[in-house]
Parts: sequence; C-alpha cells; structure tokens
Amino acid sequence: MFYNVLKAKDLISIKDEKFDREVLMENGESNLTIRGLQKDEIIDTHTSIADAAVYVLDGEIEMHFDAEKFTLDKGEILMFKKDKEHKVFAKKDSKFFLIRI
Repeated sequence: MFYNVLKAKDLISIKDEKFDREVLMENGESNLTIRGLQKDEIIDTHTSIADAAVYVLDGEIEMHFDAEKFTLDKGEILMFKKDKEHKVFAKKDSKFFLIRI
C-alpha cells in the first residue's frame, strides 16, 4: 500500500455491517484507520489506547465526552487525549479517519 495514491472516500463503503473499518497503517498502538458509519449508528462509550484525532471525510458525526458534545462536518478534525471516555453518533452516513498516536 505504501507509495500508492489512494482515494480516501473510496477505501470503504457504508455497508450493512456495523462499524465498517479498515486499518491503513499500524505501528504498536499508533495507527491510521478509516471508519464508516450509517446514519444513526452509535459507537458506544469507550476510551482510546492512544492520543487520537478524528477527521471527517464525508457526512456528519457527533463526538460525546462526558457533558460535552462536538458536531463534526466534512473537513473538520477533533483531537483528544487517550483514556478520555467518549462515544460517536452518526448524524448522516459518514466516513472518517481515526488517527491514534
């Protein structure tokens, strides 16, 4: 896969399967993953194993942290520290990068 030009939005499709994802690169706890969620899908409350960033390629998602909620549209990024409980809600069919470092 290295040294290839990839069309990020075409790497995964929104499927009937929940939480469609593909790991593109991985090194220990660091990785680059592309995720797909259908409208109204939820990734339940969890924590990240590393500091992370979410970059929305298409659609719209909500990131919930305790009492705070952030709405992310196409082209927006949110960064957060590891061990911070959060959940993800897809307001539309959505694709996003999850970057853990």
